[in-house]
Amino acid sequence: MPHRPVSLHAPRGSVAADVIREGIDALLAEDAQDVPLEFPAEALAEAERAAACELAADDRTDRTAVPFVTLDPATSTDLDQAMHLERTQDGYRVLYAIADVPWFVGLDGALDREARRRGETVYLPDRRIPLHPEKLSEGVASLLPGQITPAFVWVLDLDPDGAVRAVDLERSRVRSIRKLAYEQVQEDLDRGAGHPTMILLQEIGALRAAQEIARGGASLNVPEQEVVADGDLVRLTWRRPVPIEDANAQISLMTGMAAAELMLAHGAGILRTLPPARGQAIDRFRRQADVLGVPWPADRAYGAFLRDLDWHEPAHLALLNHATALFRGASYAAFTSPEEVPADPAQAAVAAPYAHTTAPLRRLVDRFVLLVCHAHARGHRPAPELLAALGEIPDAMRTTGARAGNLERLALDLVETSALATWEGEIFSATVIDRREASGAPTRVEVQLTEPPVTAWVAMDAAPGDVVRVMLESVDPERSRALFVPAQEEAA
Repeated sequence: MPHRPVSLHAPRGSVAADVIREGIDALLAEDAQDVPLEFPAEALAEAERAAACELAADDRTDRTAVPFVTLDPATSTDLDQAMHLERTQDGYRVLYAIADVPWFVGLDGALDREARRRGETVYLPDRRIPLHPEKLSEGVASLLPGQITPAFVWVLDLDPDGAVRAVDLERSRVRSIRKLAYEQVQEDLDRGAGHPTMILLQEIGALRAAQEIARGGASLNVPEQEVVADGDLVRLTWRRPVPIEDANAQISLMTGMAAAELMLAHGAGILRTLPPARGQAIDRFRRQADVLGVPWPADRAYGAFLRDLDWHEPAHLALLNHATALFRGASYAAFTSPEEVPADPAQAAVAAPYAHTTAPLRRLVDRFVLLVCHAHARGHRPAPELLAALGEIPDAMRTTGARAGNLERLALDLVETSALATWEGEIFSATVIDRREASGAPTRVEVQLTEPPVTAWVAMDAAPGDVVRVMLESVDPERSRALFVPAQEEAA
């Protein structure tokens, strides 16, 4: 008996996964010379050789008895970090294992050259373009449970308030015992259970968040757009990070700050930089807060104020979008002597010196920061070839980061317009998050729809924080364009 043909039924707001694949294939074909898709044969061969090398035990501390766990999205397999947290007599001890990518990727080899060309792993709705061959990034170099893996282990001793009082960094052999996922961990914690390390992570994360506010740092509490796979379909939805993700981010942030201080103390390294917000921008943000009816109290720290905002509230959502304009111009600064240290090494949003050091499987710069920090921690001058390479990394990160960001935006535009095609002609409520007025051109506002979760510019006039109604007049998925217009009652 012949099989019935398979039908692909896409519900409203969803689009068949193969349509997305075809569209992203076309994007990558247009951008083929800029985005490396395949690894050169010599890089793959080098990865195979590195993966086959036996990990010697005599030149590393043995941390395989420590019950490390990882915490990531449920589907992740490129696991950069594992942690073990302990309560001590006078505070806490954080053991933070970071994948030892430099053990597999030597300086100036084929893998290193290809990693510098790629810069970072690119995440697209239906695929990822990895920084390293999957044999490494999702295999022997990943901190997968049950696998003995080379790692850098940060040893961070904290006082009872969560402040760091001692730092060390060692190269070790580790073995994660369990892969934990954000949502399940949060569910367990919410019902009063959970892994012991996760319970401590929640506690330390809250202390570190208080430290962030006290020093004037800030984290934006905004939802994320997420493309969700549903069998052969994908759909666009909101995802708000669960609280344990913020705690996890605080551990990574703390480690990056420790790395920065270590490099500054020894006069060589690479910092993540961000200039402070200009006074004019801060004054404008205060006025915007007043206009939206959510005044920023003079005695309230910026970070604490942002944490109080709830994106479900239209005025708060508009203000959170305005807040992103305060801190722009993120970059990297390399230095090989105290004389080359930036005049103001603090990263403005962190409100402290900061370095990327916790994601070497997915980001080029972290590998170099780890090597430099390990040399400093052991009391050695970093190798001359490592110091010589530092100056090349900031440009590589800037170039590849801009390329990756552009591709990710184009891919998300494709998903948005493909999903919106089923809503053509419908009317939506939306929150105004920005307003633009230009000479000789109609006033436009940027609106945020709640469902489906997309933003759009509309030729109309309204104030940020207003809730308006707009109609989706037309959609052109091939050009990734969707035209919204004021609904008739708004136009009237």
